[in-house]
Amino acid sequence: MKTLNAIGLDRALSAQLATKLSELLANYSLFYQNTRGYHWNIKGEKFFELHLKFEELYNDLLLKIDEVAERILTLGHAPQHRYSEYQLVSKISESTEVSDGIQAVENILHSFAHIITLQREILKLSAEAGDEGTNALMSDYIRAQEKLVWMYSAFLNR
Repeated sequence: MKTLNAIGLDRALSAQLATKLSELLANYSLFYQNTRGYHWNIKGEKFFELHLKFEELYNDLLLKIDEVAERILTLGHAPQHRYSEYQLVSKISESTEVSDGIQAVENILHSFAHIITLQREILKLSAEAGDEGTNALMSDYIRAQEKLVWMYSAFLNR
């Protein structure tokens, strides 16, 4: 029993999952802040459409940030909360001010590419650990984000 955590998962595999989830948390946090910047600074012909879409996206990202942090806690670990640490771990970089809608959408697609790839890695690890909670969370995220990638790509006519 000592090798299992409070929810019955192997402690070592849970630690690996918490590390990967912490990486996801860092990426989500930078993605969130970048998207808020796009929302605040967007200009041009598609202002009304993109301003609303960016707000929807950053609200969704904020929920995911909270869910990922709570999942880390459920696994018996502490989530990081400092942006200085997030910047060291995240593959998503801080955006400079972006007011061009096309550039913002391209940045969003680039961020989704990192996020979805990382979530697929977590999905494999959670399956190995028998962690249905993390597995379900990642599956739900991937499914919804694949649709968003399609929609943002359609906006760019790709």
